[in-house]
Amino acid sequence: MRYSYYPGCSLAAAAAEYDLSLRRVCAALGVDLAELPDWNCCGATPAARVSTALALALSARNLALAQRAGLDLMVPCAACYNRLRRAEHALASEGPRRRNLEEMLNFRYTGEVKVVSAPEAVCRVGLRAIADRVRRPLEGLQVACYYGCLLVRPPEIVAFDDEESPVLLDKLMLALGATPVEWAYKTDCCGAGLALTRPETAQRLVDRLLAAAAEAGAEAVVTACNQCQISLETRRAAASPPLPVFYFTELTGLAMGVPGTGDWFRRHLVDPLPLLRRLRLAG
Repeated sequence: MRYSYYPGCSLAAAAAEYDLSLRRVCAALGVDLAELPDWNCCGATPAARVSTALALALSARNLALAQRAGLDLMVPCAACYNRLRRAEHALASEGPRRRNLEEMLNFRYTGEVKVVSAPEAVCRVGLRAIADRVRRPLEGLQVACYYGCLLVRPPEIVAFDDEESPVLLDKLMLALGATPVEWAYKTDCCGAGLALTRPETAQRLVDRLLAAAAEAGAEAVVTACNQCQISLETRRAAASPPLPVFYFTELTGLAMGVPGTGDWFRRHLVDPLPLLRRLRLAG
């Protein structure tokens, strides 16, 4: 199994542990990642607010590069994934928007290459195959699987799981031996996009999510979104439950005995090691 890999801007800096753990886990599962040469920013939210056409063109250029490579494009960042899927959706439609993008970028879209989220790509290996590679089951670890809003909405564009009650991360956690809790905030917004303009709103959203996760019995949150991970660890109030927020790849790597977990966990602002040591999942 081989993918073109689009790390995006965040995974080179603030979310480096996501990039490192994803690469290690994929290597252990026999998934080959070929980083997209000369990739550019996807445009994310700011560019889209300035110009929809240029924001789509930024993402479409990455799709043109992936098409040239001939491999489906794996995208770990939820914001990048959402933007690239929007560009893919625009290119798949027959009309002036597609023609404008093709003319702007001097390429012809074939539809042979698809954009795939990181959890979707990892789980394509097969949950049974992943479970067979587990060396340290995450027994006793109760987690709230948090998808956020960009991985599953709008469903007509991203649609790799149910937009209201997604289950892919929950199934993966079960395969690793952890216990996903039932809670009603799986896809609620964490306010990451408001962190600079409305920090009080972002903090309120984060506090509500962490309180709900703790009330449901979770001792940690697991996500596939670097914006959510950063928001949940940095925007919480002092009184909020100090729940560690893991990338799904970190827990997958831990359960599989992949080396390097200590390097990932040291990057967290909420130290996960006391919890993992209490459950005898880390030395």
